[in-house]
Amino acid sequence: MNTAALSWRYLSARPLAAALNVLLLALALAAITVVLLVRAQVDRAFERDLAGIDVVVGAKGSPLQLILSGVFHLDVPPGNVALADVAALHTHPQVAELIPLSLGDSWRGHRIVGTTPAYLQHYGVTVAQGTLWAQPLQAVLGAQVAQAKDGQAALKVGDQFVGSHGLGGGGHPHGDQPYTVSGVLAPCGCVLDRLVLTSLESVWAVHEGDIAQDEADRAALAAEREVTLALIRYKSPLAALGFPRFVNTTTPMQAAAPAVEITRLLRLVGVGSEVLRGFGWVLLAVAALSTFIALWHAVRERRADLATLRMLGAPPRRVAALLLAEAGWLALLATALGLALGHGLTGLLGWALPPDQALGLTGALWVADELWVPALALGVAALAALLPAWQAYRVDVAELLNPA
Repeated sequence: MNTAALSWRYLSARPLAAALNVLLLALALAAITVVLLVRAQVDRAFERDLAGIDVVVGAKGSPLQLILSGVFHLDVPPGNVALADVAALHTHPQVAELIPLSLGDSWRGHRIVGTTPAYLQHYGVTVAQGTLWAQPLQAVLGAQVAQAKDGQAALKVGDQFVGSHGLGGGGHPHGDQPYTVSGVLAPCGCVLDRLVLTSLESVWAVHEGDIAQDEADRAALAAEREVTLALIRYKSPLAALGFPRFVNTTTPMQAAAPAVEITRLLRLVGVGSEVLRGFGWVLLAVAALSTFIALWHAVRERRADLATLRMLGAPPRRVAALLLAEAGWLALLATALGLALGHGLTGLLGWALPPDQALGLTGALWVADELWVPALALGVAALAALLPAWQAYRVDVAELLNPA
């Protein structure tokens, strides 16, 4: 019997102890895997959704709140701003592109966003079915929005739906102003996958229809129209030096730089990931200690077996290799279980998050950093097995056969 097969027989002879060591090591590897997967996907989502957006302009308040609500649609915006103030920025010499967004309603937890076709062009998204909206109260659905979920039928072109007031769902429905699905977007892997997009005029029509009583009211409301925020791309990187200050000091709005705010956010989020990673290292240390104790006792329990192997001509290095191979089996089993648990927990996290806050987290993704997981498991197991293997290597056959 070769060394690998014999070490497996020894390991399987102690199923409870082996299972405990595998579980401890697997939990540690799972915690580290979750950190790697979540951080990689969050970083990728931030880079993807922020591409080409130099500054976000909106109501005064928290700059980070403005970024999270306007770019990633993960928070509630600080308020609305006058359409006239935003339109004035169109002519600013440092602005290359301005995309207005109006928020306020949702459908099945997905936000309804009033905007212009430039929003789709910015992310390079095309319409897979149907067409773009051509008139008010027509909408296109993101790829995730159009899918069936929780027993609810998927929407298709020509279907109608009613938006609810509020971004989190549960608000009163605008039953007298239904939307008609004019198209479904192709998947882009970006924030647009989980949004319902329509024209700015649609958002105004839904909310003004609940208030206006006659033509005079509608005219007054049209003169005071608002949007929630605007996504802006600069003509030159040098605009970052003066444009935010211009907005913050000369207008009733504020300008938030995504690069600055996301760096601050990742620093805050990094605290949680470091805690989880630290927890994983603690579990690794416990698993290494448990493996060391198990292998140390295994050497003492197998003294007769080791003596027999030596008498049959097994060299000391093969006896030591048995312990290292046993540790290797533990590492391989723990790696398989740890990676499965890590991907499963990440997928569960993505499923548990509300559809408007999921950031596309999935357990089906594999990242290059995961190659360190089996290497880490083998390293910890080998380190734990070194001293027991050295003890087995130096075993004295004569002493084992004549203990007295």
